Amino acid sequence: MPFGHLFEIYYDTVRYQAEAGERPSLKNLAQRYHGRGASPRRLDHLNLLAADVSEFKRFMENCLGSRVTEMIQLDNGRIGGCWFTINNKTYDLACTEEHGGGNGRLHHVTYATDTREDILRAADIFLENGVHIETGPHKHAIQGTFFLYVWEPAGNRVELANAGARLILAPDWQTIVWTETERKKGQAWGLKTIETFHTHGTPPVPKNLQ
Repeated sequence: MPFGHLFEIYYDTVRYQAEAGERPSLKNLAQRYHGRGASPRRLDHLNLLAADVSEFKRFMENCLGSRVTEMIQLDNGRIGGCWFTINNKTYDLACTEEHGGGNGRLHHVTYATDTREDILRAADIFLENGVHIETGPHKHAIQGTFFLYVWEPAGNRVELANAGARLILAPDWQTIVWTETERKKGQAWGLKTIETFHTHGTPPVPKNLQ
């Protein structure tokens, strides 16, 4: 990758097999549902940080055949962020501009929940367990997902998100472009994007390099 992110291509998967006490009654589910904790359903997407999102975009499109469903066009001509898909999900990978002085860093990993209510319950669970809630619950303007961001104990940003039924089914989907002015309005219902959302990533950057 142009900015130090490690990408691996594999062809063989060892599929998960639940142990006897975890096997579900419905055999098309992976595991028995216990209803404990936040209970995310699956991994949804990653967001990576890059100093030049345009270069990252070229790699994803030309080398991996990804499509861009939405993006941010900054006033200075740079691309502030891109959302990529390789299937019918609205996005599997996002890349946003690095503002913290790092290289090849993670912005966040996202788990999908079945409902918005799962995210509201998760916020209470995080609060009770002393997990830092960075922002949310709220609704994203870009991609329209209902979200909650927390920092797990090692400092990695984790998102819980519910996308509803949003899918990209049109083969000729046209990329939605957001301007810098539009993004400064905040999220879908007006919540302003906090400063750490632009600077915090992992691994952390030494303060003398920021």
